[in-house]
Amino acid sequence: MKPIYLDYNATTPVLPEVAEAMQPYLSEFFGNPSSTHWYGQQTKKAIEIARKQVADLLGCNTDEVVFTSGGSESNNYAIKGAAYAMKNKGKHIITSQIEHPAVMEVCAYLADNGFSITYLPVNSRGLVDLEELNKAITDETILITIMHANNEVGTIQPLAEISQIAHAHDIMFHSDAAQSVGKIPTIIDELGTDMLSVAGHKLYTSKGIGALYIRRGINLEKLIHGADHERNLRAGTENVLQIVGLGKACEIAKQDLKKNMLHMRYMRDRLYGGLRKKLDDIIMFRVNGDEDRRLPNTLSISFPNLEANTLLAEIEDRVAASAGAACHSDDIELSPTLTAMNVPLHYAMGTIRFSTGKPTTRDEIDDAIKIISESVRRLVPSEQPDFDDVDPDKIRLTHFTHGLGCACKLRPQALEKILAGLPIPDDDNILIGTGTADDAAVYKIDSETAIVQTVDFFTPIVDDPLDFGRIAAANALSDIYAMGAKPLFALNIVGFPSNRLPMSVLEKILDGARQITDKAGIAIIGGHTIDDTEPKFGLVVCGRVHPEKVISNAGAREGDVLILTKPLGTGILTTALKRGLLDDNQRINLTEIMTTLNKEAAECMEAYQVNSCTDVTGFGLLGHLKEMSSGSGLDAEIEMKKVPKIEPVIDMAAAGVIPGGTENNLDYLANWVIWPDNISPLEKYILCDAQTSGGLLISITQKKAPALVKALHGAGVSKATIIGRFTKKGTGKISVV
Repeated sequence: MKPIYLDYNATTPVLPEVAEAMQPYLSEFFGNPSSTHWYGQQTKKAIEIARKQVADLLGCNTDEVVFTSGGSESNNYAIKGAAYAMKNKGKHIITSQIEHPAVMEVCAYLADNGFSITYLPVNSRGLVDLEELNKAITDETILITIMHANNEVGTIQPLAEISQIAHAHDIMFHSDAAQSVGKIPTIIDELGTDMLSVAGHKLYTSKGIGALYIRRGINLEKLIHGADHERNLRAGTENVLQIVGLGKACEIAKQDLKKNMLHMRYMRDRLYGGLRKKLDDIIMFRVNGDEDRRLPNTLSISFPNLEANTLLAEIEDRVAASAGAACHSDDIELSPTLTAMNVPLHYAMGTIRFSTGKPTTRDEIDDAIKIISESVRRLVPSEQPDFDDVDPDKIRLTHFTHGLGCACKLRPQALEKILAGLPIPDDDNILIGTGTADDAAVYKIDSETAIVQTVDFFTPIVDDPLDFGRIAAANALSDIYAMGAKPLFALNIVGFPSNRLPMSVLEKILDGARQITDKAGIAIIGGHTIDDTEPKFGLVVCGRVHPEKVISNAGAREGDVLILTKPLGTGILTTALKRGLLDDNQRINLTEIMTTLNKEAAECMEAYQVNSCTDVTGFGLLGHLKEMSSGSGLDAEIEMKKVPKIEPVIDMAAAGVIPGGTENNLDYLANWVIWPDNISPLEKYILCDAQTSGGLLISITQKKAPALVKALHGAGVSKATIIGRFTKKGTGKISVV
């Protein structure tokens, strides 16, 4: 079954009547509206009918409606168009702290281009203070842009009062009404705006269509130049199909407005009342926004001391909603709206927005109440939950965590600051410790033996518990192999949400780890567990090496070439896997790569004089190469075309599937990597992609490299490739060619 949809503020489905109205313009009426023959006349008529339908909903004249590609373009046209048209009069713009990014980013752009922006505060209910607005106005103020209704908490701003203030000072007034049009009355004469933005996909038509109301007499600087479409206001052949859909959606919205308002409010209040009844005995949640001036469909709830993403992960297969905070490994990003409203952190981080719609039913709401309340109870349990009705084989582990695998590492920038403040231990037997960026610690026992110790654990990177255990174990063992050591034994390290998952899932994770350690020829002989909000697993691994045969990541020599033993892309592709974007064959191939031990590669290295080595994990290829190059006092060069990649990593990167850890790595390396002009942003992401259970990066003399590559291929390490070299003595700079 599909999840219950309670995210209508994000987007709405296309109504059947709207799709039916659009159909003829997809298959039959295809003419260019600018053509004067019969075919063009049919589409031109359709556009003008739609324009009237939009105008009727807004209560304005048809010549005051301009069709755009959506709410973002409408906001851009209104704000930039007004700013540039009136820049000789002044360069001051007033907006609020809770605007949509489609307004905030436009204002930021204008601020970078000579305009000054005032961001008005809001009160705890999300309302703009009109006194603060009056104080902010100067002789330079040319535009006020305040949203009609907030997309997160639903608070409705007093546009009529704001317009009176604006017009009393001869200031133009624009409002982003993407969330309000079709949900509440938006009659222009009552609101008093000079410009108003409409987004089609918020009122039951398709994405990629919108409109901008521009009051007669308002002149804007054009953004899109070309032919004289849309009365020479917006160039580009009209999108007839979607314009027709927008017109029909506006017609339906007008005729059903009162009924829809009552329906959506009833469903919203039923959801709120049901949750309050079910949860009052265990948690006191709060509602955000102005209870009297709020969209009838919007319910923003803050659950104290819960992470919204954790709760959403519990319910996402059954209820679709949105979070008000983005939780990362090293910080929590609260929405600007919640921050501006001064919602306390312990509430803000647990904020979820539910929004009802025309299709929402009582049965859906009642089912949602049951699902949400049971999930909340599991996260703040008073007793051990019953998992008798849970099928372990259908559990998707990645839905129980925020991050994925080694991409969850702390930002390298933050980690460096912490480590720099710690004293370096004074012990002659420490061969490798905190003073370097190596993969593991090495401690000398005697002249023949040194102990190599490492620990690595992370959150689920795949859905199957057995595979998660296998990948985590292979990843932890990799540090031992990279140092030239032989593993001796391992210990489990476990964080497990016993209130969210049955213990049989942990049993499978541990069994998966055992399968990999069996392949490595060692045993798991102990461990440690804690109860956690999300599953985490890894190993502490102990290995042995001769003190004179330790391979450090700081031993590279000038002229060495670099060999990579596994292809890149696990960070991007596991993120795609979590989003359901990979097919079964791609998933199987990805899992096989991550569960493959670096044992064979390490055994091949024994026969050659390898100067330096590291495994490629959370800091990405270039992040770990930077550790090698700076530690060795050398500059390096990577040949982009020679770097092996997992299919279909380029396609997924092009689709915007980039994990936060990968973005952090790219930011961190900004001052270390010299990029060529012709490299694409996607290629940069791939080279910085946060890997889990990646390959070894080996530094060896150019003379011996071909033989080692041949040996690696013969041992089954088929993707081993020479990808670059250490070019000269330096500070650790990396050039990509």
